[in-house]
Amino acid sequence: MKHKKLIITLSVISGSLLLIIGAFFIYVGDYYKTDREAIEAFNYEGFTEKELDKDGTVAYIPNIAYDTGIIFYPGGKVEHTAYSPLMQALSSQGVLCVLVEMPFNLAVFDINGADGVRAQFDSVEHWYMAGHSLGGSMACSYIYENAESFEGIILLASYSTKDLSNSGIKVLTLYGTEDKVLNREKYDENKNNLPSDLVEYVIEGGNHAYFGTYGEQKGDGKATVTNKEQVEITANKILRFVK
Repeated sequence: MKHKKLIITLSVISGSLLLIIGAFFIYVGDYYKTDREAIEAFNYEGFTEKELDKDGTVAYIPNIAYDTGIIFYPGGKVEHTAYSPLMQALSSQGVLCVLVEMPFNLAVFDINGADGVRAQFDSVEHWYMAGHSLGGSMACSYIYENAESFEGIILLASYSTKDLSNSGIKVLTLYGTEDKVLNREKYDENKNNLPSDLVEYVIEGGNHAYFGTYGEQKGDGKATVTNKEQVEITANKILRFVK
């Protein structure tokens, strides 16, 4: 009788685990894919694209001398290549950009994805972390443990849950007026986790999704600027911040 009960219990546990695993893969399998047609509207030159490892992390290397580098974490459930136009816009102006591919397109599964990147680029003297949405928050978590290696962080529609207020890190934060995905209440609450001299810029007409090129995002507002305009505004603000 006890043996039979044990078999039933194990069967129930196994069945529950299978349901959880199945639900997880359904969740992560539904993600925002790069809009290849939208990317065709961008036409940047002056850089070389190089895959750094088998995991898909890509470096955008300027064809001119450079001393500044940005390591970028993509937004949650967004294919990392959706941010290639922003990386290209920056690298075409002399900034090395490294776009990290995340397991299941979620930066929370590889907060330390930036490890090992800096060692591959000896010419870079000024390093910055950056990220969009969830990616920005996870980049802040990485900075929290590695602040001495970076000069600043760039947050796109994101905020830090880690206290960086006394880290000495420079901070640039951007979001759009039409962003309906960013939790503004949490954004404002968590400002205390950032240095008081942070630089904040609000993109008039910008939304949440247009920092990348992956189409419309569920629950987002309707942008009154084009995807290309928002990317270029963002790139210009970042360039001014790091240079």
